Amino acid sequence: MNDRRIWWFFIVPCMLVALAVVMSLAAVFQYSFREFIPGSLDTGGLTLDNFYNIGRPLYFLVILDTLLISLLTAVFCLLLSYPVAYALVRTEAEWLRALLVILSITPLFTGEIVRTYAWMLVLGSDGFVNSILMSLGIVSAPVQFMYTKFGVIVALVHFSMPVMIILLATAISHVNRDYEKAAANLGAAPLIVFWRVTVPLTMPGIVASTVVIFAWTMSAFATPQLIGGGKVLMISNLVYLQGLSSFNFPVAAVLSAVAFIAAVGSLALVQPFVTRLERRVAQQ
Repeated sequence: MNDRRIWWFFIVPCMLVALAVVMSLAAVFQYSFREFIPGSLDTGGLTLDNFYNIGRPLYFLVILDTLLISLLTAVFCLLLSYPVAYALVRTEAEWLRALLVILSITPLFTGEIVRTYAWMLVLGSDGFVNSILMSLGIVSAPVQFMYTKFGVIVALVHFSMPVMIILLATAISHVNRDYEKAAANLGAAPLIVFWRVTVPLTMPGIVASTVVIFAWTMSAFATPQLIGGGKVLMISNLVYLQGLSSFNFPVAAVLSAVAFIAAVGSLALVQPFVTRLERRVAQQ
């Protein structure tokens, strides 16, 4: 295939799709400079008041909660996913590897709402967790998991783990096992080999996957909407309330822009750091 065919069959369609995405984002972003007219679907003239309104306590606290929930989700997801990814790559038993793949990938075949409703049954007052705790006599009354940040984070961690496991497994699979064998031959215990050799060599993948989950979680809507029950709001939920409930499209556009800039900005900021880590690992 010559260069002209590659251009017309691959590059041009990609450029058209990218242009459509940019135009869509620009169409949404231009609403953030428009004046809100209460009771009307139309917007007024140009204004910058929408950006000043983001500093109001309601919006500011929701943005902080979104950042906190996304960060905690990424951290807990990393802690739970790394052992699974490590076992997935390093296990020699084919049946165990197949089982781990099935358990890791299967959640991706169910929708976010389906998984969220499943967690509602697990975390509810009469759910599985409270039933076990009460039957064992650990608690005398149901523990409030629903409509809390804890419940939202638990559901988001479960939602994000398959992607995190795939990213970490890719990073671990690229580690040269000769380094681990050399450390073991020099007398290092398995835990020391893991902590001093394996983890540093997979650090670029750890950082990249954590930032990906952080940016991805910031756009979560169904999980905080259902598990949070209106008491735990993230930026997407606030955009829904402002845009479709109050028809305040300008403020909804500003909040969308904030979420987009925060997600893309986190990826852009961490990219040089990941590049330096990859170079350092390659030099070793």
